[in-house]
Order: sequence, then structure tokens, then C-alpha cells
Amino acid sequence: MKILLARFAAEERGATALEYGLIVGVIAIAIVGGVTAVGSSTANSFNETAGALEDANTP
Repeated sequence: MKILLARFAAEERGATALEYGLIVGVIAIAIVGGVTAVGSSTANSFNETAGALEDANTP
């Protein structure tokens, strides 16, 4: 039993997998935040352009 506990304490694969999982999670959150910000900015630009076209005088 003592040997099994020593092996379990020395095992690093699980910790490494957890670290990689956390890194991937942080990157995913950053990507979602960036896409949301760019999407809102793009939507605002299109709405402003649509408003300007509606207000334009046509002959």
C-alpha cells in the first residue's frame, strides 16, 4: 500500500493534463470575448450604415 501511495504522489501525468486543460479553457474564454467584442462592433457599423442609407435623399 505504501508503494502505491508513493507512485500516486510521484505521478505527474494527471497534473499535466489538468494544466493543459486550464490553459485551453483560458484561451477559449479569450477567444469568445474577442469574437463577442468584434461582433458587436461590426453589428454597430452595419446598423449605422443602414441608418445613413435610409436617411439619404434619393432623386
